[in-house]
Amino acid sequence: MSSTAIVWFRNDLRVHDNEALISALSKHDFIIPVYILDDRFLKEKTSFGFAKTGLFRTKFILEALQDLRQNLESKGSSLILRQGIAEHILSDLAKETNAQCVYCNRERTFEEITIQDNLEKSLWKLGKELHYVRGKMLYYTSDLPFPVSQVPDVFTQYRKEIESTTRVREPYDVPDVMPFPEISLNRGEVPSLADYGFTTIEKGSSEKLHFQGGETAGLNQLNYYLWKTDLIQNYKNTRNGFMGWDYSSKFSPWLSQGCLSPKQIYRELKLYEAEKGANESTYWLYFELLWRDYFRLMAKKYGNRLFYKSGIRGKKQKVSADMNDFKIWANGNTGVPLVDACMQQLNQTGFMSNRGRQIVASFLVNDLNLDWRMGAEYFESLLIDYDPCSNYGNWNYLAGIGNDPREDRYFNIASQAKKYDPNGEFVQLYINEAFS
Repeated sequence: MSSTAIVWFRNDLRVHDNEALISALSKHDFIIPVYILDDRFLKEKTSFGFAKTGLFRTKFILEALQDLRQNLESKGSSLILRQGIAEHILSDLAKETNAQCVYCNRERTFEEITIQDNLEKSLWKLGKELHYVRGKMLYYTSDLPFPVSQVPDVFTQYRKEIESTTRVREPYDVPDVMPFPEISLNRGEVPSLADYGFTTIEKGSSEKLHFQGGETAGLNQLNYYLWKTDLIQNYKNTRNGFMGWDYSSKFSPWLSQGCLSPKQIYRELKLYEAEKGANESTYWLYFELLWRDYFRLMAKKYGNRLFYKSGIRGKKQKVSADMNDFKIWANGNTGVPLVDACMQQLNQTGFMSNRGRQIVASFLVNDLNLDWRMGAEYFESLLIDYDPCSNYGNWNYLAGIGNDPREDRYFNIASQAKKYDPNGEFVQLYINEAFS
């Protein structure tokens, strides 16, 4: 008798190196790929009143879904799309299709954990199972030299132990065939931006032009940054730039939605080093992937403390939640040119450089003495590359309540502007664009 499994796509919108997909195909005759546009993420607001998913990330997700559907169809499968509450819809689908179980990649933060726990309970009542896999990280937690509860609280110590003891596993190849059962099932349409109350994005900056959602675009960017242009050769020297497309890899949006696998990036990086040579810049790309893993492990180790005002260190702070001061920061009206330019870039494109994020976070925390969670939630709303572990982990770090061994991490804005925007081109671009 044939068996069928649902593969629940979450933040893993790809067919390459997708362990949930591989596991389901290895044990079942047919698979039903499903993605739920969950109302709680796409229609609700954060605790400070910001839309949980803004224009630019919504656009990116919808494009990624269209691309995923095409990639699945090229292998004989399809993608079932539904809107609503994920655990309810998946339970109903499992019952309707007589699927024996659901496979998914496990998430590690509160909202996502609640959903998967609810789903597991609902499936259990139906006599069905939820099978988790761990395909989100560069390293498998089972390969680490320590349990998650004992991951070092200082990144440098973690990095040294990992590099000396642990290997990165090979990514999974794309399956040749993904059999879809012969059943009558409404596939569902990919929504439009208008369905979520958004208007079409006008073309303009490089971020608006190049951030195209989907596995195909992500793999193209990987090929572009390494093989086509050799930009990786100078990454360490250019990564703190502000303007343009080529100063950094720009992999983060595709990583955040799982359109690119970190193991796939690592494999290409090692192939590149073997052919063209390794240097500090090729290492630094691996270094950044390691930080991404680290924040995910911290989220697992400390759980909801990541979202508390006192952070993972439990450090009490006297801070303000003045919304007027916050709006001045969020709207880019502080009067500090570099801070305002960075915030205008975020508001106009959904993206900001890593250096820019550190600068504006430091300004909110140290100069305005505002609750860091206001900034974190605003980033959650707007960033095209939002990831809960990296976003809240970095804000903990900058607010002095996270993994930073230094007590006070303050950025001198004038010196930062002189070093990274010496001719004021970035400031001029975004300040002039905002007020023209």
